[in-house]
Amino acid sequence: MQQNWEIIPLHTYIVELLEKNKGTYTDDELFKVLKEKNNDLSMRTFNKTLMNLEVSGLVRVTYLTKKKRNIELIANT
Repeated sequence: MQQNWEIIPLHTYIVELLEKNKGTYTDDELFKVLKEKNNDLSMRTFNKTLMNLEVSGLVRVTYLTKKKRNIELIANT
């Protein structure tokens, strides 16, 4: 049986995950979910993608503590 692979850009997948999770995740939770899907994902790529989403006005990233961030969906795509 042939298996089809679906390629989804990281930024699109993050927005989809946020939509499914009532629009919010902590950075640790979101990274863990993404890492399960793509084991090659680095923290650097994750942070860069979050920054691009924030600059684009799709998400808001706020610090809960010194090392813990909250990622919130602010726009529907």
